[in-house]
Amino acid sequence: METCRPRDSSSTASGKEVYMEEEEEEEEEEEVMYEEELCDEEEVASAVQDIGCLNEAEKPLVGAEVCPYLRDSDGKPTADSKNGLKSDGGAAAAAAAAAAGGVGPKTTMFTWFVVLALLGVWSSVAVVYFDVVDYDSVIARAKEFRVNFSEVLQGKLMAYDRDGDGDFDMEDAKVLLGLKDPVTFEVGGRPAEEHDRAPPADTQDPDRDRPADTQDPAVRPQPPLVEDFVPEDEVETIDTTGVLVEEVMAEETMVESGKYVTSSKVSQETESRSDQKVKEKTKKSKPKLLNKLDKTIKVEIDAAEKLRKKGKVEEALKSFEALVQRFPQSPRARYGKAQAEDDVAEKQRSNDLLQRAINSYREASELPSATPDLIRVTLKRRAERQQFLGRNRGALLTLERLVEVFPEDLGLKNDLGVAHLLIGDNKGAKRVYEEVLAVAPGDGFAMVHYGFILKSENQIAESIPYLKGGLESGAPGTDDGRFYFHLGDALQRVGDDSAYHWYELGHQRGHFASVWQRSLYNVDGLQAQPWWTPQETGYTDLVKALERGWKAIREEVLAVLDLKTGLFMPEEENLRERGEWGQYTLWQQGRKAGDACRSVPKTCSLLERFPEATNCKRGQIKFSVMQPGTHVWPHTGPTNCRLRMHLGLVVPEEGCRIRCTNQTRAWEEGKVLIFDDSFEHEVWQEAASYRLILIVDVWHPALSAHQRQTLSPI
Repeated sequence: METCRPRDSSSTASGKEVYMEEEEEEEEEEEVMYEEELCDEEEVASAVQDIGCLNEAEKPLVGAEVCPYLRDSDGKPTADSKNGLKSDGGAAAAAAAAAAGGVGPKTTMFTWFVVLALLGVWSSVAVVYFDVVDYDSVIARAKEFRVNFSEVLQGKLMAYDRDGDGDFDMEDAKVLLGLKDPVTFEVGGRPAEEHDRAPPADTQDPDRDRPADTQDPAVRPQPPLVEDFVPEDEVETIDTTGVLVEEVMAEETMVESGKYVTSSKVSQETESRSDQKVKEKTKKSKPKLLNKLDKTIKVEIDAAEKLRKKGKVEEALKSFEALVQRFPQSPRARYGKAQAEDDVAEKQRSNDLLQRAINSYREASELPSATPDLIRVTLKRRAERQQFLGRNRGALLTLERLVEVFPEDLGLKNDLGVAHLLIGDNKGAKRVYEEVLAVAPGDGFAMVHYGFILKSENQIAESIPYLKGGLESGAPGTDDGRFYFHLGDALQRVGDDSAYHWYELGHQRGHFASVWQRSLYNVDGLQAQPWWTPQETGYTDLVKALERGWKAIREEVLAVLDLKTGLFMPEEENLRERGEWGQYTLWQQGRKAGDACRSVPKTCSLLERFPEATNCKRGQIKFSVMQPGTHVWPHTGPTNCRLRMHLGLVVPEEGCRIRCTNQTRAWEEGKVLIFDDSFEHEVWQEAASYRLILIVDVWHPALSAHQRQTLSPI
């Protein structure tokens, strides 16, 4: 049945063939925290001399007057305010400096230095000669702030960047003078109005948060497929990434989503908590990645890192490789090399280069002088890239090492639980999440995953409080369609109608196309309706062939059924409340199922004429036999990319029916029913004898030939 795939990672149905990265993780890696440089008398003097503005009259500014801008009355360095500006004490110091020099602020070299530093040569010319803004007012206003001259000399003028464009220009001068309103900034440095327009963070990822390797190529623009760049050593196991990376849902639905709304309280509280957590995250200090050796070569590291951030990844790689050659014991240089290799691998779509990066991440983390923060970010990234390549057991070992080094970090333990799920080790994952919940009973991420594991063990009632509590927590990694899916399903199975409330919330959060249509791997814009006619599908030839040949098909399958050859296997998706339900699969994910056609050659020969069925990588072709007394729980299929045909072969006169959304129908021998199984459906077999049908999945008729070729199998 459907499973969950925790963050990240995350996984499987669609994205492992596309090389992707999670933006949020990438931003965190690229933010590097260096020690703030304090004002040094010789450094400032040297820098000022370099630009030709130091003379004897101005010499008191160095050390004696400049450094006080950075120190308090006790001689200790002062701290910047939250917006990057200094306190107002600098105005007095600047005035004193000017007085000491015996020259007014309009004529001193100090004044020209400030203008050149703040506005740049061209802006200064424009200010003075074209009277764009008042020159004297700019200087007067600038002196209201303390200036970190170490930053000025390096061109770091963000304290005066009032419009957020990354530099100081005439627009900033106008804001400084009050001639123009400043731009308000929020999370991530974006303008507030832009931040409000941004989509939710989860698909957000979920590629963000939503793991990038479950994306469906048909949903967002994708680079051309490269056959030799695909995940290796894939493990066929449950879909368990914590971030739902889903395809955009179809806009058309058959049901008004507001029908089942019972309360908006949970949604509002969840959003409020999520906003609070985002704000708290921005206040956290950035990782300290430099050791003593790294600080001595900080300028060279910065230069190489600047190339990498500008997208000049090949040049950056060469620079970092040179640094590693010269300073083999520098963890930061080796980490930068790994990042550059990672970037080049993405650009060239090369698994070999990515493996080199994985090795370099390990080497950086193993250097004896590596800082704890560097070990953490390096090994986390290594585990992510290992998972991308399908090397989930290697990623598990990497995460075990991380937990060993940082045993108190519950986030790393949660990641370790995900790693166990990715190799199909539910018991190992359960043990990890029990450890987390023993220490932090309210850990939302651990709760939803623990609830998912309990439900997979058929502990339905026990799973509900964990799934519900985790979703209500609003913790990162919990806003995943699979958790809404499984919570609603569990509630339905215990007879709790609040299931539709959670389905509605999942729809509001963008995980489901509607309350009824709850598939998770969807292509946007496909016509959505529960029941179809042959004419609407365009597959009338297939329908006619099935209905003309139904007796021959029935004869073949009855021979197999009577012989009890073991070809009919019990349904294994835990969809039955009670009864017996067997299936005999002919095609799976667009491929023949072994020697299955040998027993029913006429049936397979007929079907091979219709590639819309045999090539449907997101469907199956199979016989289905259901014994009396069987009830199949309400459920949905995984994708909206297919339609499902049922050909009646042996149908009792009464007692067999199927419901799709709020419409119930019955099978007829020799007739085809067509429905979209991405909508909720349910089956009852209350007849006196068995029911036998042929199930044929076909591509949704609106999918293009390219989409049918490139969509990943399900």
